[in-house]
Amino acid sequence: MNENELSLNTSQDIGEIKISPDVITVIAHTVASEIEGVSSMSSGIADNISSVLGRKTSSKGVKVDISDKGVVIDFYIVVDYGARIPDVAWKIQERVKSAVESMSGMHVSAINIHVQGVSFDKDAREAQKTDASAKQN
Repeated sequence: MNENELSLNTSQDIGEIKISPDVITVIAHTVASEIEGVSSMSSGIADNISSVLGRKTSSKGVKVDISDKGVVIDFYIVVDYGARIPDVAWKIQERVKSAVESMSGMHVSAINIHVQGVSFDKDAREAQKTDASAKQN
């Protein structure tokens, strides 16, 4: 068993379930990126080093640590300009905790949000949409 994988004991002795941190990462990334106010996930230093070494990381902006105490998830995000950062962070924590615990059966002990920046791109995209629809009329 990989040191980062967690075995879940079932009530029946027919085997064990091993959940890779990559599974938790995909769940967490998917849920967080759907939350309004999250512009993008920002890669941390580990992702930058991995990309220099030629490794592809699908976990851009998410770090998962599994231990006997539970799962700790770190997010490195860029928020949309005008979004209320505490509200965005709270929604990420609430929805990701619920999704990970319900899908994996693992206890989430902490979700840490690291805001890496603010994106002004959303306003530019909305302005382009408005211009395009005005030209059509």
